[in-house]
Amino acid sequence: MTPLVNLLVMLGMLVVVPVGLTLIDGPGTAVLRRCWPAAAVPGAVALWLPRGPAATALAALYALATAALALQAPRRLARTRSAAPGEVAVLTALATPAVAGLALVAERSGHRLFGFDLGILALTVPHFHYAGFTAALVAGLVCRAAPGLPAARYAALSVPLGTLLVLAGYFVDDWAELLGAVVLTTGMWAVGLITWRDLRGRTADRVTGALLAVSAAVLALTMLLALWWALGEAAGLPHPTLTWMAATHGLGNALGFALCSLLAWRRLKETRP
Repeated sequence: MTPLVNLLVMLGMLVVVPVGLTLIDGPGTAVLRRCWPAAAVPGAVALWLPRGPAATALAALYALATAALALQAPRRLARTRSAAPGEVAVLTALATPAVAGLALVAERSGHRLFGFDLGILALTVPHFHYAGFTAALVAGLVCRAAPGLPAARYAALSVPLGTLLVLAGYFVDDWAELLGAVVLTTGMWAVGLITWRDLRGRTADRVTGALLAVSAAVLALTMLLALWWALGEAAGLPHPTLTWMAATHGLGNALGFALCSLLAWRRLKETRP
């Protein structure tokens, strides 16, 4: 599982977050976007080194960049003074990569942060790049594009809430994590439904429309897998292994949802008058 997870994390560090930052306005995010490779490249290298001081030092560089990104959330809130659903989602996107950065440093140093197994810490890193940063950002973008739809506002609030509930479930129990998975899944399904039904037809560009369609369709399956796994863990029912989840849910969300949706929104931004 480790090579696949590492590749998904590298995609998040080197591509997904930088592309996502182009979709978030603000002077602070513009500076971070230009500087991001200086932290993401060492972070990516750290994934492939043996656990120890060298890997920890390189991971710490990336963690500092995620912390700087998280600091943009209160700055943005002070500037916009808005708690609209779309803004809540964007603020969540700015803050959540710091969870991944902290988990990366702990895992690369071999430290069982809060008592969690190193394997769980390793999986926390991609989770908060994709379920944290990307899902929240896309939910916010969908809400802005369809502000009159209650489902869009629900998605912009439930995706951040679900992500935080899943995080809280790490510290409580599997049933709390299942609750977070349910909230997050319904929010992501709302994102997919609105994208498929209301947004993909607005663009005349076939490539952009295809990217939006793929991102919406993938969510229907990958989030069902997430529910299956969380229910199985909580209720003791048969469910996929973490290795299988990484190869299906993780890979599908990274390539089919995150990459396709962010590229689509980037193309929409570039063609906007």
